[in-house]
Amino acid sequence: MDSENRNISDIENMANSISYFILLGLPSNQEIQMVYFVVFAMTYMLTLIGNAAIVCAVRWDRHLHIPMYILLGNFSLLEICYVTTTVPNMLANFLSETKTITFVACFVQFYFFFSFGCDEGFFLCIMAFDRYLAICRPLHYPTIMTTQLCTGLVAFGWSCGLIVLLIPVGLISQLSYCGPNIIDHFICDPVPLMALSCSKSQTTKIIYSTFNTVFVVGTFIFILVSYALVILSVLQIPSAAGKSKAFSTCASHLAVVILFFGSVMTMYVLPGSEQPVEFQKVVTLIYSVITPLFNPLIYSLRNKDMKAALKKVLVIIKNPQKT
Repeated sequence: MDSENRNISDIENMANSISYFILLGLPSNQEIQMVYFVVFAMTYMLTLIGNAAIVCAVRWDRHLHIPMYILLGNFSLLEICYVTTTVPNMLANFLSETKTITFVACFVQFYFFFSFGCDEGFFLCIMAFDRYLAICRPLHYPTIMTTQLCTGLVAFGWSCGLIVLLIPVGLISQLSYCGPNIIDHFICDPVPLMALSCSKSQTTKIIYSTFNTVFVVGTFIFILVSYALVILSVLQIPSAAGKSKAFSTCASHLAVVILFFGSVMTMYVLPGSEQPVEFQKVVTLIYSVITPLFNPLIYSLRNKDMKAALKKVLVIIKNPQKT
């Protein structure tokens, strides 16, 4: 009898399983939605232009063909992929009355957005490691940070997030979704997705929370330790000019680290039940839209080599026949 009841329940869940979600986004009247559309469309375009300029500068300027700038170029390309997973859909929803996203598209967005987010964390770790070697082990840097190692680290940074996210995405996608299908967010975030599931799996929540904590705290501690060692080494530099140059380079990296990890920790490491929905949306906007916009500004404004390379890119764009 119990077996029959379970079979009936499974059939009912399959019959009631939803095929799409509704992303509420940033609820407001139509006029405000248009304002949101214009603001975020401009932000998206500036993000693409800024990060693409860094990619082109690293690609075209042979003086930047060193590990630090190769990693920065890949990080900027990653930022372009990162914002493109969510912002275009968010812009479309500002103009849409239904604001729907299919089940498959929702989980595809979830997978790539958080995979690229993980890749950002790994790249920030790699960049911190590169600065540690350059400043703390300057004599051994050329023999350690070889072309082969740099290429391997870049491949690791791009692929690791895409691999490790398969587990949480797979677990959450296998939960039963039989209604309601309204997500009070502008992206397919795993927390509201799990809240909508009719099969409340505590194991999935524990695995997901553990994954977030280990990844965010682990990468953040690695970066802090790396820069603590860097700062200790910089303080021992006798030249004031040398100290200033080292601190200037590290300050750009630390600014990005604080922007990214500060908002991510607030969202995914602190208890989610204590955070109002609107607060979660604001924090998500910071690490998914605002931070990728500021990254090229932070790196270019504090780096003379990058500013010189960006000027060359502008010259090439204005006068392509001279290239």
